[in-house]
Amino acid sequence: MKNSLRKTGLLLVMLPVLAALMLYSCKKDQSASDQPIPANQQKVSIYLSDDPGLFDKVLLDIRKVEILVDTCGGIDNDPWDDRDRCWWDEDRRDDRHGRDTCQVWDSLAIRPGVYDLLTLRNGADTLLAGGLIHKGEMKRIRITVGNNNSLVKNSVTYPLASVSGQSKIIVRVRHNEWDEVSGDNLQLWLDFDVQRSVIRTWNGKFILRPYINVFTILKMGSLSGRITPADAYPVVSVYNSSRDTLYALPWRNGDFKVRGLKVGTWSVFVNTSNGYKDTTIANVKIERGRDTRLGEIRLHK
Repeated sequence: MKNSLRKTGLLLVMLPVLAALMLYSCKKDQSASDQPIPANQQKVSIYLSDDPGLFDKVLLDIRKVEILVDTCGGIDNDPWDDRDRCWWDEDRRDDRHGRDTCQVWDSLAIRPGVYDLLTLRNGADTLLAGGLIHKGEMKRIRITVGNNNSLVKNSVTYPLASVSGQSKIIVRVRHNEWDEVSGDNLQLWLDFDVQRSVIRTWNGKFILRPYINVFTILKMGSLSGRITPADAYPVVSVYNSSRDTLYALPWRNGDFKVRGLKVGTWSVFVNTSNGYKDTTIANVKIERGRDTRLGEIRLHK
């Protein structure tokens, strides 16, 4: 009985101490996350998402992420701006930007490792990189990939390599393409189009020719729904009159989501198998910052 009373008394004494420690810890964590951004810097967050392909897995070994910032605002007439959105930095021409004192490559904090791109579909994503960088116009994202790249198709694993052993992917961005969360706090999504990025060669090998789009949540829209039954193995294509096309592979329960859609009117085409009829839904309105729900799309034979 005495031991029980002693334990109860000790607990009563310790409770205020534990409460104080928890309160201090919460305040400490909160103050760390709410620290103001220095005047000469800006905060960026880059998320990785996937526009899927017909594979079991696509594994990409990401080692480093950098951003090219022009601190003087004079890079808009860059002669390379007429290139594609994304390419391999095969001749390291983008390193030349770093020789200009106005143009700085800033490294971001990342979790290096192998990412399965096909898990990042139907609205799923992951924070790829983030941190504080120089304040200025952001023009390039540079992704360094390692050698541990592969894909799985029909349960068989294949190595996945660049065309000539290049290791740096360049993604061209414009400063006004980022979502402004608040002040100098910006975010952007990289949508890795697997179907266009993976090429099968004549001898059965696979090479990586990256095709990456960028999108935002606040400035663009999305659509979602559910397709049944599951044995139709549907592939969803979403397209508009400008010939922009995005894809989705529903989860096993039929749920799908396509993000990064420009505001306007789109059509949804559901390609099916096992004798089910293909289905097209026209005049789907996409609004800024909103998800358009299509509800259940029931397929029939």
